[in-house]
Amino acid sequence: MKPVILDVDTGIDDALAIFYALHSPELDVIGLTTCFGNNTIEKTTRNTLVIVEMAGKSVPVYKGADQPLNRETRHIPTHVHGDDGLGNCPIPEPSREAEDEHAVDFIIRQVKERPNEITLIPVGPLTNLAQAIEKAPEIIPLFKEVIIMGGAVFVPGNVTPHSEANIYTDPEAAALVFASGLPITVVGLDVTMKTLLPQTVLADWQEKGTEESRFFADMTHYYMQAYETFLPGIGGCALHDPLAVGVAVNPDFVRKESWHVKVILEGEETGKTVASPAGEPKVQVCTDVQAETFLDHFLGRVL
Repeated sequence: MKPVILDVDTGIDDALAIFYALHSPELDVIGLTTCFGNNTIEKTTRNTLVIVEMAGKSVPVYKGADQPLNRETRHIPTHVHGDDGLGNCPIPEPSREAEDEHAVDFIIRQVKERPNEITLIPVGPLTNLAQAIEKAPEIIPLFKEVIIMGGAVFVPGNVTPHSEANIYTDPEAAALVFASGLPITVVGLDVTMKTLLPQTVLADWQEKGTEESRFFADMTHYYMQAYETFLPGIGGCALHDPLAVGVAVNPDFVRKESWHVKVILEGEETGKTVASPAGEPKVQVCTDVQAETFLDHFLGRVL
């Protein structure tokens, strides 16, 4: 089993990714760390606790960054994930609380205790990871892999014409991470927009008749309605965060290329991820995906 830390800003696709990870026997999810992003840190942490509990697991949750490194928090995307981050679907309060240890300290501790073993999967803003390497730069060579859901390297963005949401939310954190020399795989819109969950799946989930399947159907319906607003006729939603988990489970789901990637920090292109064949360090950018193979795998695990 691969020891992983899942770093989330739990909205709807994060919830799908958490269920997928917790039901993948190849992964040993040793902890979940939370960040602001799809909602406030209070709500993303609550949502993470709820989803872990719904999955029937007892994985610890660590509360992390509540704002970007050095700029004001951007608009919370309630139009995409709902006021609560989970599609405004009724859910009980979690019975557990987050651990006392801060997410950044948990990441540092685990990487030091298990050098060259930990795979970190950040699927929200990169603030926790940036703070961890600022606080303890000696951990940089100790990660096995960092699989980032973020960026739009060769395709348009999804919050601006240039920028993907996670990078745009804290571009300084992203710039620091991409320049760090960490062993990074970038799972960006280049591939996640090719992995569409079709609307027809929601009826299947409703028919399963479990509390979890009905909740996920209702929650994902909200997400799909948002997609129809932005991309009329798309007929589903992209599996952004689940694909990052999928790459941890089976790297062969994607094709990768080695590029130097920098993040634009000013002007109308703020948050844009720009690739160059020259320059160091290089990261692995996912450029193609076996979409149907991945979708079948995801659906076989998530519920």
